[in-house]
Amino acid sequence: MIPPGTAVRVVGDVHGDSAGFAAAVATDRFIVQLGDLVDDGPDTPGALRIMFDLIDRGRGLFLLGNHDFKLARALRGDAVQRGPGLAATIAALDNATAARALHEITRAPGWLRSGSTIFVHGGFHPAMLTAAPALMRPGRADHLLARALYGQTTGRVTGAGKPERLLAWVDRIPEGHIVFCGHDQRSTNGRPLTLHGRLGGQAVFMDTGAGKGGHLSWIDLPAGVE
Repeated sequence: MIPPGTAVRVVGDVHGDSAGFAAAVATDRFIVQLGDLVDDGPDTPGALRIMFDLIDRGRGLFLLGNHDFKLARALRGDAVQRGPGLAATIAALDNATAARALHEITRAPGWLRSGSTIFVHGGFHPAMLTAAPALMRPGRADHLLARALYGQTTGRVTGAGKPERLLAWVDRIPEGHIVFCGHDQRSTNGRPLTLHGRLGGQAVFMDTGAGKGGHLSWIDLPAGVE
């Protein structure tokens, strides 16, 4: 997945911010984008085309995010609720871009492990240390892919109408391991937020609001990091 010995740039949720994404990928580093390329921002088609170009040149990959997952389900004809964001995304895609998006999203990994570093969109589960990265399959996500896409939830809904999320999974990251994730905009200072778990592991939350009134963030990792 990541070429051996390659320096990596980890990029947070893009959400249609093609200008920010273009700035993020202006590097010789290999790009690992943490999912949610689409929806909310002004230019989802442009963001997708930047990612397609990286894939074609062997210069990057993206993980499966919950917004990407829902877009692909809609594009393949599943019965999904089409809110304003998804409807606007679908309307903005030409046939060729929609077809390529469906192809790439259905083969995007749910998580990626490189030594003691784990990349995932929504949240970590210890099984990700040994299980092969899940791919999108017909129907809904299974338990482990659901954790990767949505994080840890209680089954309840907040007053804002969103699933109530927990961060207990941070305490299950083993000592010496670091998880880079997106999905939740938790930073209060515009920079990626690092939380330390009880076992000695760390989680770095990379979503700083791109496409939703904030900006896109990225972190550079040294070559061969594990």
